[in-house]
Amino acid sequence: MFDFTEERIALLLRLLPPAPSAWVRAAQELPSARKTFDEIVERAEADQAFREALIADLEQALAAAGYDSDIRILPELRERIAES
Repeated sequence: MFDFTEERIALLLRLLPPAPSAWVRAAQELPSARKTFDEIVERAEADQAFREALIADLEQALAAAGYDSDIRILPELRERIAES
């Protein structure tokens, strides 16, 4: 039988190597990126002209609206806008 007490789990976690710095940065950026992502999708759902601009040229529409078009989120953003 395994001992899964909090103390044992804490000990096992301390034995793991540190997370790669890129993972740490990504985790720190995720809440802000998710908020921006959701904001863009909500605006596209509410504003037909913005939605059409996003569909026509996503990167240019984001730049014109003042958003930083992070290439990592573009595929998922395209998919979400197409579905909405």
